[in-house]
Amino acid sequence: MLIVKVEKNVTLEKALKIYKSKVIKTRQSKELNERKEFQKKSVKRRKEILKAKYVQKKYKSNND
Repeated sequence: MLIVKVEKNVTLEKALKIYKSKVIKTRQSKELNERKEFQKKSVKRRKEILKAKYVQKKYKSNND
């Protein structure tokens, strides 16, 4: 849970801006989107392998 302490001299807009930056830094929205639907471990692993292949291919083509 994110907590933003609002002092007397801080406006509501400033507090919302701080809250938004904390949400982005902690990647909370990404986590919520991932948990909307269940994803099997095999599907996660398949995505991870495809991403690794893509990255490896990308950097291999740059080095050659």
